[in-house]
Amino acid sequence: MSFFESIVVSLFCIATVFVVLACLFVFVKILSKVLSGLAAKSAPLSEDAKTAVETAAIAAPAADAPDFTAGELKLINVDEKTAAMIMAIVSHESQIPLSELQFRSIKAVPKTEIQ
Repeated sequence: MSFFESIVVSLFCIATVFVVLACLFVFVKILSKVLSGLAAKSAPLSEDAKTAVETAAIAAPAADAPDFTAGELKLINVDEKTAAMIMAIVSHESQIPLSELQFRSIKAVPKTEIQ
């Protein structure tokens, strides 16, 4: 095989590889379009629509409910982050939603008073 023949064979092989890669690219694009079309038909609501429905469902009872205020919370020697953790723990342990609990004050008790 001459040098010129080997160059022609290598160019042919490189072209074959690029043609196969181009065919695979087209196949994957077509397959993704078909699958996304099937997924869109099978899913009745998109994620944005589901979120909008859930938001409307939550907002509707709030609009009918009388004006509700949780009042004022007094934090005594407690920062807001700690108070938020305490409220979350109380809600979790009592199995009462946080929206139904009312906290009037949260006070840090020194360790000497606990013992």
